[in-house]
Amino acid sequence: MKVYFNNSCKICRAEINLYKKENIKEIDWVDITNNLTAEKETLKNDKDLLRRLHVKEGKKIIEGAEAFLFVWKKIPKYKFLYKFFKLPIIFTLFKYGYEIIAFFLYLKNKHQLKS
Repeated sequence: MKVYFNNSCKICRAEINLYKKENIKEIDWVDITNNLTAEKETLKNDKDLLRRLHVKEGKKIIEGAEAFLFVWKKIPKYKFLYKFFKLPIIFTLFKYGYEIIAFFLYLKNKHQLKS
């Protein structure tokens, strides 16, 4: 599984670094900052990649709140988050909350875009 994240965003980097400390061998962490390979692998442009967290599992691309579920499910220490946030009503709230936060992080970091 590959996780595509914005290492240039302080908040994103801090959270991902917590997950990286768990040394899960089946997760490949990919910084999307100026990364044409990430764009090709996900078939997403730099704006789309900057806008949300993305996970590539096999040939499937998962993004946003659902991507976090995939990450948490793979990390034993954070599996409790997966179990809680996958509950239908909780997931709906999480999904909308994530989108709001992700939008403001995108506005804060959009200066990174090439064009």
